[in-house]
Amino acid sequence: MPKTLKKKNVFNHHQLHKCPTGIKGFDEVTQGGLPENRTTLFSGGTGTGKTLLGINFLINGASNYNEPGIFMSFE
Repeated sequence: MPKTLKKKNVFNHHQLHKCPTGIKGFDEVTQGGLPENRTTLFSGGTGTGKTLLGINFLINGASNYNEPGIFMSFE
């Protein structure tokens, strides 16, 4: 029988730093929050919580970490 090759994890070499959102459950699911120093776009249907998530993230960053932020809505 042929040997199966082990899959290498290429992502181990460069760990992605995360920025916590302060939203319980979301940070756990995303393993620490949103990628640090990157633009993040949330998309989805009406009423799915995109605006609420973005505003909560900005409020948490401003109040707990003294971080600036910007919110853009294209509706």
